[in-house]
Amino acid sequence: MPKAKQVPLRSTPVFQKQVRVTVADATTDQLRRLIISGELADGTPLRQEALAEELGVSRIPVREALARLEGEGLAANFPHRGYVVTALSRNEIAELFDLRALIEPNLIALAIPNMTADDLEKAKTALSSYNADIDKADVPSWGEHNTRFHMALYGPSQRRKTLEIVRGLLVNTDRYTRLVLTLGTGVEQAKEDHGGLLEFCRKKSINQAAALTLDHIQRARADLVGLLDRQPGIR
Repeated sequence: MPKAKQVPLRSTPVFQKQVRVTVADATTDQLRRLIISGELADGTPLRQEALAEELGVSRIPVREALARLEGEGLAANFPHRGYVVTALSRNEIAELFDLRALIEPNLIALAIPNMTADDLEKAKTALSSYNADIDKADVPSWGEHNTRFHMALYGPSQRRKTLEIVRGLLVNTDRYTRLVLTLGTGVEQAKEDHGGLLEFCRKKSINQAAALTLDHIQRARADLVGLLDRQPGIR
């Protein structure tokens, strides 16, 4: 596992609590990227002392990061074994997409009436980065910008709990949808879907945006499940 840059800590006591949270956020992001990218493969032990040394932080932010990753479904904690990177079955992956199909069309319908010009610009910026990532085959960044684009569209719904659930679903499906991207399956369709979603949001076309969101998720599900059916290591 490559060594990550050490996160500098402030020494002023008044910032102690804020810095701890900041380091935990950075540690969580680093570990999440390593899991999603496959550098930490399914079943890999996540030992706190070793990770703290590799990432150049104390065990406290590592412990908090692992608890967060467990909440996102990227890690599991077993008695006498500690944390390990989780592996999802084909059925579990399909279930994640089914949950997205149930939640996200309604979420974008709730978001559109509240969207401002700033919200649309934020989504446009994320989409531009997403398209650029695809064009240069930057797979790790693609996943981050894909999530950022969807969350930018859903954010104005102001459904905080639902948004937390959807972010977790996007994080969990990202490491598998990148398989589709790597093999070039459905990439152009995904770009077209995203562009259409942004345009429907601009036009305040709620029904069309909700319908396209559902189609987009179901297409991704079908492409991925078809791909997984051809992968011997995933059941």
